Amino acid sequence: MTTTERRTPAPAADERTMLEGWLDYHRHTLARKCEGLTDAQLRTASVAPSELSLMGLVRHMAEVERHWFRRVLAGEDAGPLYYGDEDPDGEFHPAETDTWQEAYTAWQDEIAVARRTAAGFGLDDVSRGKSRSTEEPYSLRWIYTHMIEEYARHNGHADLVRERLDGATGE
Repeated sequence: MTTTERRTPAPAADERTMLEGWLDYHRHTLARKCEGLTDAQLRTASVAPSELSLMGLVRHMAEVERHWFRRVLAGEDAGPLYYGDEDPDGEFHPAETDTWQEAYTAWQDEIAVARRTAAGFGLDDVSRGKSRSTEEPYSLRWIYTHMIEEYARHNGHADLVRERLDGATGE
């Protein structure tokens, strides 16, 4: 049973409402892909050699939210949640002791911070942090567009992982 409500943005919404609406739509899509599964299922990798799991995707998106809205947009010195020098892809490697509740809470906390941070910027305002490769700042518009792309890509991964786990398919 799906409990996460998901709304498509209004077709004639203004640009900011549209971008925020599509970002939220994709956030909710990922949450829906994870509903009704046990912690063990959420930690289960899709198919070898892939280590991709639904819990790993949610932890990754917590890191992505943290990176783009805290580090880049706000210029905060926010350390990683799940990865480090010993495991640069640590978010994708949940241990048996890692729980869905912890991963989901961390992800939702980062989304809440992202919303608060973005509220203080206009779409054309540039980030306090800069690109590591070009040293240029990003507009909030660019960050929103990138986040929509990031979620859309990973939601495709989540579709395949979920189907492998229990056969569930859909949007």
